[in-house]
Amino acid sequence: MVLVLAVLASSLAVGCQRGEGGGGDGGGQRIGLSISTLNNPFFVSLRDGAQQAADEAGVELIVSDAQNDAATQQDDVQNFVTQQVDAILVNPVDSEAVVPAVQAANQADIPVIALDRGASGGEIATLIASDNVEGGRLAGEELIELVGSGPVAQLEGIPGASPTRDRGQGFEEAINAQDAVELVASQTANFDRAEGLNVTENILQSNPEIKGIFAQNDEMALGAVRALGNRAGTDVKIVGFDAVEDALKAIQDGKMNATVAQQPDRIGSLGVENAMKVIEGESVDENIPVPVKLVTEENVSEFLQ
Repeated sequence: MVLVLAVLASSLAVGCQRGEGGGGDGGGQRIGLSISTLNNPFFVSLRDGAQQAADEAGVELIVSDAQNDAATQQDDVQNFVTQQVDAILVNPVDSEAVVPAVQAANQADIPVIALDRGASGGEIATLIASDNVEGGRLAGEELIELVGSGPVAQLEGIPGASPTRDRGQGFEEAINAQDAVELVASQTANFDRAEGLNVTENILQSNPEIKGIFAQNDEMALGAVRALGNRAGTDVKIVGFDAVEDALKAIQDGKMNATVAQQPDRIGSLGVENAMKVIEGESVDENIPVPVKLVTEENVSEFLQ
């Protein structure tokens, strides 16, 4: 009798914990969120936005960090499938490599929503992401205006990731639409600050006359700032992407010139909101774009607030 009462009390406690922090009633649903990496402020904000939406809906959010490893992400998503979660949110490390994980969820009839980066196969209920092509184009146009004329370089993200492809496409469209500014070097730095430093140093050795750099995310841009030292933002213009706090401060300090602001917290919250719709049998749009905006020294104070 004592044992039965103890088990009952334990069950009630677990039930109360799952209901805490939410203004809604999620009916006990569980949503898995596989993040490419939490070693990046952008994805921390995305996770936080998803967590807030989950708390408000009264659903359990199970978060895993793939640490930028596609094989780890495959295991993480398979674990969600094994746990029979109600929906899976995935922010792919690699759009190609994530396909088997998506297909495993499809076979288990678990809906999948992609966040920030798409998947090259499998069935995705919706992709919620910034308009990365437009963001790349905005960055390119701003760098052209800053530089005026001369050679520029590009730091690319993780090969195979959709933002790498889309931001590069938009940037190169802007460059190819004019003749004064020429793209002379484009190398991957895997969205990483340390690699951004090393790759920038290598580019500068081969192309010491570089007048501008577009980095496909702010982490790489901040690596470029480190590599350039007191030339950053003055002799060599730097445009990033993401509008993370360190980059905003670098713009304020004149070490970076611009970045493209996304809304990672909004991407995360929309992920949970649309997962709930799919779980409840509602239809959702195939693509849900989240607007981007150019941040410069003129408006950076708005974003720092």
